[in-house]
Parts: sequence; C-alpha cells; structure tokens
Amino acid sequence: MAYIDKYREYLESVPEVIDRCRAAGSRPVLAYTSNLDAIVKWDVESFNRLLADWLEEEPYCGEEESVADMHDFARIVGYYAVNGLGGEVDITSGEVIDKLKGYFNIYYGLGGTCAQGAAALAALGMPVMIHITDQSREVIEWMQEKEIESVKDGRRVPLKDCVTDGPPLIHLIIQYNKGDVIRAGDKEYEVPVSNRLIMGYDKVHKIMPVRQDFLDYLEGHAQMMCSYDISGFNAIVEPDILAERMEQLAKHYSILKSRNPHLKIYFESAHFISARSRDMLYSKLAGHMDIMGMNEEELVDLTKKKAHPVDKDDIASVISGLDYMLELYPVKGIVMHSKDYALYYGEEMEGVDVEMGLTIGSLMSGTRARIGRYGTIKDCRESLELPLSPTGIVFAEALGRMEPRHTAVLVPSRYMEKPRYTIGLGDTFVAGMQMCFVR
Repeated sequence: MAYIDKYREYLESVPEVIDRCRAAGSRPVLAYTSNLDAIVKWDVESFNRLLADWLEEEPYCGEEESVADMHDFARIVGYYAVNGLGGEVDITSGEVIDKLKGYFNIYYGLGGTCAQGAAALAALGMPVMIHITDQSREVIEWMQEKEIESVKDGRRVPLKDCVTDGPPLIHLIIQYNKGDVIRAGDKEYEVPVSNRLIMGYDKVHKIMPVRQDFLDYLEGHAQMMCSYDISGFNAIVEPDILAERMEQLAKHYSILKSRNPHLKIYFESAHFISARSRDMLYSKLAGHMDIMGMNEEELVDLTKKKAHPVDKDDIASVISGLDYMLELYPVKGIVMHSKDYALYYGEEMEGVDVEMGLTIGSLMSGTRARIGRYGTIKDCRESLELPLSPTGIVFAEALGRMEPRHTAVLVPSRYMEKPRYTIGLGDTFVAGMQMCFVR
C-alpha cells in the first residue's frame, strides 16, 4: 500500500486544534527536567587535534562508563562519533569542560526533553503546562513565551514567575557530522551519520526531584489535561532513589487516570546511564503508561541487551522487536522515531488520530533540523518543500504488505542528508505528537 502524504492537510488543521485547546482551557502537560545545554561548536580538525593530544589507542567505550578526564573524553566521544551513535554519558569532572574551551567555542541553549518540547509547542502558539527542575534565569529565558505555564504556591502561573536565584545545571552537547574524517592513532574513520552525544555534569538529576505542589495541582485539575508527556528519569542511577520516585509517581498516575479516563500518559525514553535503572523503570511504569516513545537507537540497544536483536534497516525486524517489547513491557502502544520515519505500533486508540501526531511531530522535528530553532507554522509550511525520505517510503510500502499483530501506522520523514541541527530533534518530535491527544 502506497503512503498518502497528508502533511499539508494535518499542518493546516493545527490552528483549529490550538483554538480548541485555548477555548476549553485544556493543556498538554510536559514534565519533569530541564537544564542549560553547553553546546560545543563542532570542528572536526579541532577534535582531531584533541585526539592527537589525549588518545593513543583506538576509540572505545564500555558499559556505563563516565568521563573523568580528557583521555576518557577523547576515547568515548571518538567512539560515538566514528560509529555515528547518539547517547548520554556522565561527566564527573568540571575540569574537562574547562579544558574543552582550549579546543572549541561553546555556546548555550535549552536542555531537557520536556523543556524543549514546551518551547517547540509554544513556537507554534500551543498553550502548555510544564514541570522543570532547573528554574534558573538562564534556563527560563529560553521559555519566556506567555503560552508556557507552571505551578507556584498552588496556582497556575506564567513560567517567568517561577525564576529562582540558583545556578543553571550544565549538560555538555557534542554534535558530529556525517562525512567528517576523524583521525585516531594511525587510523582514519568517516562519520557514517550525523548525531549527538549528551554529557551531564550535575547531581540534581541523579535524584530527579519532582515538586509535590505540581502533582497536587494536576490531581485537582485532572480534567484540563489532554496529555501528560513524562521524561527525565534516565540520569537516576541508584535503585533506592528510583524506587522512591516510582512510588511517588505511580500513585499520582493512578489518581489522574481515575479522574480523567481519557488522559493519555506518554513516556519518552532516552539513553540511560544505568541499564539496571532502565529495566527497573520500564517494568514499574508499563502498567501506568499509554505510550512508550523511543528512537531507533534505543530500540536497537534495548533489544540487543535482551537477546532479541533488531536490524533497523529491515522493517520486518523492527516490527518483530516491537512485538517483543510489547510482551516485555505491556504498554498500550510504542512510538518509534528515526531520521527516516515515525511509527506507532500497538492498540488502536479511540478518538485519537495517531497519524496526525506522527506527522506533526515529524514536521516540527524536520523544521528544527532544517533551520536550527523551534519552528512556527510558517516555518513548518516551508519544510513541506523537503522530500519524503526514500527509506521511509520503502518501509511504509513494505509494512502495507505485512500482517502485523497490532495496529501499525508509519509516516515517512521530510528528509535532509545533512541536517543543520541534530540537538533536540527527538524532543521536538515528541512535542508534536501531543497534538493528536487534544479531544
């Protein structure tokens, strides 16, 4: 079955969805973490100079490694870059960040899945509510739109009213480009795919504090929630802390569902610092989630660790992996997004046009990749000139010939061989997905 391109049709429906949301006072709610991204201005020759100074062997990276010094930085970032991988690694030394300034220019941006998602939706004109961990002036400056609200003293207020005097939490971001030639030791490697690596240097997200007053407000106003997009658990390493957070939030989710049965809870996964924490979290959250979201790298990594490897270049293999995931973690559905396509796989959701969510999410993400910022409706309209991914089209046609166990909806991406920007694309996609949950 050939894919029918509905991008323009769905984009033109967005203003009506936004007006409906405003008129009803309903909101997508995004939670829980935020930070200030320190973004390295990538230059491959500067990186090769860094490798020459700090790395004698081939780049490599083991399980759950962290960056304690410049040698660690060189070999771990080198490993991710030469393999075209994205991921998340802990930094344990601020000295590393200081020494990097001798090789690269560094500029700053907004970090955190829910924070970037809120900024992306606000750029479209969509009103949102948000819980963030870093409420420093440096972070909230990136989200000054009047459409973004939070909770303070039991009331819903503009986010700008929630600024604190604390210093920002820094996450270092490196993005590398397809085709770059990296020299490590006496070997040369070509970067196969543009991607990015996140390196966190903060202790706050190790415990991921969640404000009880925010949870109380949502429980008291559950009917105004059209979706609940949750993320930020991936930095928690200690099982005891994760268990405590899960106990707090499991009760919260149960209350919300009892008071608003239509509410869709959407859990966006990420690269976890601890595989043990990931397994524990997925098992605990599965019973409360409607949708689990992830990118193709996370699917490949998780299924490989579970001895059910996926070939991401074969849609039949991807579907087999998702079948396995749904057996392992019984959520209602999984959204898997990649540079070539976005896919929903699971139960059919009554009253939800999931293709609309996949399409708007893909368009918002593609627009950010194209222009380097969160796009307006006008920016998204201009992105319609981009071609559909040939791989995505082939996958859609192949899926149309299959008979999967569950409902499967696949939308090819608007495609760029060399995106201008690779940071926050998944976060922007997830934000767009929330549009289809506005009833």
